[in-house]
Amino acid sequence: MQIGILGSGEVGQALGLGFAQLGHEVKIGSREPVAEKLKPWLARAGKKASTGSFEETARFADVAVLAVHWSGTQSAIGLAKPENLAGKVVMDVTNPVVSEPGKPLRLALGHTDSGGEQVQRWLPKSKVVKAFNSVGSDHMVNPQFPGGPPDMFICGDDASAKQVVAGICRNFGWGVVDAGGIEGARLLEPLCLLWMAHGLKTGSWDHAFKLLQK
Repeated sequence: MQIGILGSGEVGQALGLGFAQLGHEVKIGSREPVAEKLKPWLARAGKKASTGSFEETARFADVAVLAVHWSGTQSAIGLAKPENLAGKVVMDVTNPVVSEPGKPLRLALGHTDSGGEQVQRWLPKSKVVKAFNSVGSDHMVNPQFPGGPPDMFICGDDASAKQVVAGICRNFGWGVVDAGGIEGARLLEPLCLLWMAHGLKTGSWDHAFKLLQK
């Protein structure tokens, strides 16, 4: 597949490297596609990796990954142009987290709405699936924990799109838990706050979630 990563930060680079290691063609979209920070990633990802603008990356993608800070999400989608993502699976890795000095972390959207639902509204002709939003970039690909592989919670309105994303999760070493339609992001995005709160409390970011079933 051709994978387009909209976002050039740690998350986008980690997922992009994972896709490249599985043999996919990967393009990272950035406001500065020739930025110095992307050169080490290109060297690691190999010959099937490239960089480009958001618009070029959206056109290139069979499957797109939205991996930008929430504050820049709408702008990134605008630069990519929604028509370039129409009919495509868009894996939404964003979290609408607001961090203010001296105040607890909070969500910009929650309880009756979510970032995932907002992304789907911004991309009405795309198949948005929320995933990889409740773990750090160091453990997104081939997570290794003493208790075995953790679970990735996903949600989205299109069943076939969720199958695609579930396959990606499994190829990256995760179990998969389907949390329903895109409104399930109202549950998954607070998981990010819980993940972050535990990291801040313990000073360690080596943790992930697992659903235990009998």
